[in-house]
Amino acid sequence: MAAATATETALLVNISPEKWPPRYRTYFGSLEIRSPQPGECFAITPVRGCETLIDLGDRRTHPVSITAREIAEDIARELNSDSGEGSFHGVFVAAGDAPTPAELEDARQRLEAFHRRLVDAADLEWARTKNPMFITDLERRAARLLGLEKPWLYNAKPLDDCPVCAEKIKPGVAVCKSCGAILDHEKAAQYGFVNRGDRAAIHTKKPQENREAGK
Repeated sequence: MAAATATETALLVNISPEKWPPRYRTYFGSLEIRSPQPGECFAITPVRGCETLIDLGDRRTHPVSITAREIAEDIARELNSDSGEGSFHGVFVAAGDAPTPAELEDARQRLEAFHRRLVDAADLEWARTKNPMFITDLERRAARLLGLEKPWLYNAKPLDDCPVCAEKIKPGVAVCKSCGAILDHEKAAQYGFVNRGDRAAIHTKKPQENREAGK
């Protein structure tokens, strides 16, 4: 059983927009790590020290105090090492009551260096395989945060619903492949699916007739 110590607080600073699930510790429960909101350069999560008991067996316990800094540094270490050795996700423990400009700049440089290593690894994989399936989401996120354009970086567009049959279709299609409805008459006429003078007639036909008209 843990008891929070209100007199001691450490500041966990996060400069990354990445969001993590709450961190859980047996000695204090769960803690949600704040991420910067739009317009914010960083977010702060206060961490308090606590006191807990170690079970020595035979109904004996031993009280232990865990400082706020120890808890904050443990959580920061867990978050930053989430992607393997040498990873850094922009989380650190402020030395004082607020993060200093020097601390923030150091974190930004470390985060950028980590992102560039991820992009370099993705570039090597792309040169070897030319297969976007081998590029990780973490590497894509790093490229986006760095503002880079890469051949392996793509943004999947959400599918639309056909207004006639409600089947999923790609954005901008001229003819629904499921029901044959003409969704963009000008584009359909451009590629020979319909005659340009048939626009009024197309809209009065049923889906099955539209499919036949596009043959």
